Amino acid sequence: MTNPETVLSNDTARLQAALSELFAPWVQALGLRVEETGESCVVLRLPTSEQLARSGGMLCGQAMMAAADTAMVLALIQHFGEFRPCTTVQLSTSFLRPLSAQDALVEARVLRAGKALAFGEIELRGADDGKSVCRASTTYALL
Repeated sequence: MTNPETVLSNDTARLQAALSELFAPWVQALGLRVEETGESCVVLRLPTSEQLARSGGMLCGQAMMAAADTAMVLALIQHFGEFRPCTTVQLSTSFLRPLSAQDALVEARVLRAGKALAFGEIELRGADDGKSVCRASTTYALL
């Protein structure tokens, strides 16, 4: 019988390796770390850094959008059990409040995945206070 904790750690390690193998160097520079995995979802940690901050130390929107897009690709890997080539067709983002002085948790969930398209939603929240700072919906073409 397979230990669920072993499966979880294997998924986490597999998705963390995918961050290094599949994504451009500038995406890797975000420092994303896989925190949790589920059946069709993933939670990443986006560490706070001066390189990703705008004036006042707030996390910039571009970093949030890149983290959201990246998290959804990993959620698709989790959903399918392997990497399938895909491309972002639509990424609609709403910024709810600024985030500063704490890491962001990026939770991506696959809502539906067919043969040609996949749909998902992403929430970014403060790692310390749990407050939602950004929500996104996505559509991907599966190639």
